[in-house]
Amino acid sequence: MRPPAPIPAPLLRTALRQEGLLSARQCDEQGVDHGRRARLVRSGRLLAVQRGVLDAAPTLTAAAPARLVVDPAQRRRRAAWLALLATGQDAIAVGACALALLGVEGLPQHIRPEAALPGASHRRPRGSVVVRSFDAGMPVVVVRGARVAPPLWALAQAVCELDRDHAVALLDSALHRRLLPRGVDPVRHLLRGRRGAASVRPWLDLADARSASPLETWARLQCHDAGVGPDELQVPVRRADGRVVARGDLGWWMRDGRLLVVELDGVGPHGTPDALFRDRARQNAITATGRVDLLRFTARDVLRGDVVAPAVAAHLARA
Repeated sequence: MRPPAPIPAPLLRTALRQEGLLSARQCDEQGVDHGRRARLVRSGRLLAVQRGVLDAAPTLTAAAPARLVVDPAQRRRRAAWLALLATGQDAIAVGACALALLGVEGLPQHIRPEAALPGASHRRPRGSVVVRSFDAGMPVVVVRGARVAPPLWALAQAVCELDRDHAVALLDSALHRRLLPRGVDPVRHLLRGRRGAASVRPWLDLADARSASPLETWARLQCHDAGVGPDELQVPVRRADGRVVARGDLGWWMRDGRLLVVELDGVGPHGTPDALFRDRARQNAITATGRVDLLRFTARDVLRGDVVAPAVAAHLARA
């Protein structure tokens, strides 16, 4: 049996844009018909994900191993593309899938593929994909070729299906990225009539645009729950002459006038040698002011949930 013809370059470029995935319709448009797709699957160059959706990752990673999907954000975008490609040309990414494509941070590690169709009611899932009804009056935005619910609507769809910490992290990220120019009140309005909205509304009052990462949000919520919520976020650290030398993630003013600063080291931004050098220089600048007590925590500390708040409470009690 002769080997199948290679996958056309335009089709591979489309797959790169779609986190490695392709629809059968897209393949047909590039001349890769059903028979040729079957041969490519048998040869291992394509993988059948579910009916009507194929994965070009084997071919893409053979050409560039770094393109292998390993990052959680990529996996979430991949779930969104799976929903869109499995549902059809008129599909719109909604809820968590829309937020993943919009770049809003704070989602769980894994999200379910879901999409909506205009004029459609809830349908049976297509494989692993949930097909939802289209919200009346919802506009649509396009992100790198994907039809997506806008941030306001996507948040209202998603927060009712998440726990408090992830919901607040999403709201913080959207506010921090200025995706909600009118604040959270429009989200509150769109929550009306949704299942679980009554329990979610108080969470909106916890959202804060100053939180620059989900780690900051979760550490802040842990301290809030322990009764030692921070006085400031992105707190300016000043020398005696008033010059700002750094901004701390979370800050507490102590009775003696000193400042307690909590710094959170995420896995990605703080793991490179250059980042470690910058963090060290920054920490030295903070402690050199002579006015600041500094506590540093890792992402693992925050995710454990029982490290940051007790340490802060103990330090404030000693102070």
